[in-house]
Amino acid sequence: MLVFYLLTLAATIQAHSQLLPGSCSFESNTCGYTSDADFHSWILHSDGRFVAVDADDPSEKPPEGPTAASRVGGEKLGVLLSPALEHSDRSCLRLVYQVTGSGSLEVLQRSRGRSFDRPLWSSRTPSDSWVIASMDLQSDAEPTRIIIEGRPGPAADSSVAIFEIDISPGYCLECDFEESHLCGYSNQWNANVNWYVGGGGGQLFHNDMQHDHTFNNRTGHFMYVDSIYAKTFIEVAKVVSPMTTVPMSGCLSFQYQRSDGRGNLFSVYTRDRLGQYQELWRAGPESRSEWSDTVGEWIPVQVDLRAPYSIQVVFEVAFNSPRGGRVALDDISFSPEFCSKDTEPTFDPSIANCDFESGLCRYTQDQVTGSSWRRVSVNPNIFRNGDHTTGAGSFLLAHSRLGPRSGYVSRLMGPVLPGNMKYCLRFYFSLRGFNQTDQALTVYLLQQQNGERQEKIWTQGEKSRGIWIAAETTFQTTQPAKVVFVSTCKSFWDCGSVALDDFSMSLGDCELTEGTSSSPLPGHCDFEAGLCGYSQDKHSDAADWEWRRGPTPTSYTGPRGDHTTGLGYYLYLEASPLLPGQNSRLRSRPVRGTRGPQCLRFFYHMYGSGTGRLLVHVDKDGEDEVVWQRGGEQSVAWLRAQVEYQCDSQHQIVFEAIRGSSVRSDIAIDDIIVEGGPCPEMEIQATVGPSNEIE
Repeated sequence: MLVFYLLTLAATIQAHSQLLPGSCSFESNTCGYTSDADFHSWILHSDGRFVAVDADDPSEKPPEGPTAASRVGGEKLGVLLSPALEHSDRSCLRLVYQVTGSGSLEVLQRSRGRSFDRPLWSSRTPSDSWVIASMDLQSDAEPTRIIIEGRPGPAADSSVAIFEIDISPGYCLECDFEESHLCGYSNQWNANVNWYVGGGGGQLFHNDMQHDHTFNNRTGHFMYVDSIYAKTFIEVAKVVSPMTTVPMSGCLSFQYQRSDGRGNLFSVYTRDRLGQYQELWRAGPESRSEWSDTVGEWIPVQVDLRAPYSIQVVFEVAFNSPRGGRVALDDISFSPEFCSKDTEPTFDPSIANCDFESGLCRYTQDQVTGSSWRRVSVNPNIFRNGDHTTGAGSFLLAHSRLGPRSGYVSRLMGPVLPGNMKYCLRFYFSLRGFNQTDQALTVYLLQQQNGERQEKIWTQGEKSRGIWIAAETTFQTTQPAKVVFVSTCKSFWDCGSVALDDFSMSLGDCELTEGTSSSPLPGHCDFEAGLCGYSQDKHSDAADWEWRRGPTPTSYTGPRGDHTTGLGYYLYLEASPLLPGQNSRLRSRPVRGTRGPQCLRFFYHMYGSGTGRLLVHVDKDGEDEVVWQRGGEQSVAWLRAQVEYQCDSQHQIVFEAIRGSSVRSDIAIDDIIVEGGPCPEMEIQATVGPSNEIE
């Protein structure tokens, strides 16, 4: 929770920056914000000042029609809609709010043509005072709306309230410290030294820095820290930016004053969600000529910032004594252009992505070791697992039977990755028949400058299960390097099949980048954390879809693992307790209609001699339209389905599984995605060959 003593210090500050439409102080009205009639209402305080949605009041009359309570398991939900906003440039939304009890607050952005609202920020952290949240809004050619969803807890004193909404041009990192909310910057409390608000016409105690940089007068404001209260040998003060909510690459600029460089150390860092720091800049010996005894001289700094995931910028000053001097900070800004034209552009890690549908991409075989990786594909059938991408595409395979020798060492080398960067590698593998799995597959980092050096970054620890399993590893290299996949087979009798598919490379730690463990976007569901808003249809089916990991209980039917990770969860129809023809229906949350096409993608598994049918319906006001269906046994592999449909009004997507003639009729689904716009073309040219041994 943010500490808001800074707000107290700046309570009299007047706003100087321009506010965009959608801003509101709720002094006397809601500025065009309205409550969605299908949900509980946000209520404006009797004297203005804020709007709130409170816990259930016995005297309150619930809204008519299908309320939010029926959609979110009985909990109360209030939805506040902004007026239509036309922001052609990037902007920053700052929200001053309070959550009491066990409630939650979520902010989303609604764009025309999108099936679901895009989440921007959320919190379930209770607070004893008003706190501030910041989120970057990307420019949009179409009008958008801000959606604020408040869920008070069940206790009588629970509530969610909003005090102020500010939308200003630029990035949330930017700040001139002229407004009372200080752009969401907060002090990391230290009992002895802290950052404070300076200027505003007041005389600073033991400090004669009176002119800010923004206006160059005594009425402007800045942040400063002074060593006079330092008690120990090393005292550290930190002022921290709000967490970024969009990827950012460009030039970070700021102005600072430093009265004495001999008794303090001034540094700027980034800090990610895992608490890891990375230094951006430090006022070192090369800046000594800039340290001035002339009071009031502001020194400009520009430093390149690359943030592919959420980070905070930390301005830190360390003092070595009470005579360590003082530091002031003002006018923080950001440009999407790098500070210098000579700065290398941000590396695109997607050059290392590959699904092997159209070849090896930028991967090459090591001819010296006589590599035996081969690109293979199979048609969907009941005897062989297909690839991970679609179930009917291509993947890489190494097998002792593929080469003329009884053993092999296969080396697959990726493209060159620049040094001094952190990477996240994700891929899928499948093993069968190996007795010693530690030799089946290993991933190395190969640095070739100043002699070849190889470092192991991942090794296989799973048993030979014959299913596609997700793997990921984070690594960092100081020099340009390549990722190398190595499979070793010492003898015919000790080896088996090794398959690879769907390589993905991103910048940053795997825990910070989008992955299978992250919460899914609206319209996306991998069932790893539950049903993602999907619900069982209790009125028109005979059974529920079951949530499961691993194989289904009945032999010779159902998947052996999920599609997302191989070791995760999926939904399936358990055929054993049902009669032939009985069904199970799963409903999505309401999907907004659009004028253009919409695309539904998902993976399904229909294996078993008695397999029934799987259908997808679009339900609009109780009228069902079947847009996709399959019947009978399809494959032992997960197969990808893609459905393009049109619906100009609100609707729901319904997955219906129907039990077949026998208990070997388990049907499963996984990895659902619903998006606005036409579906991408599926270009799968499966060439059947005898080399696929993943059976």
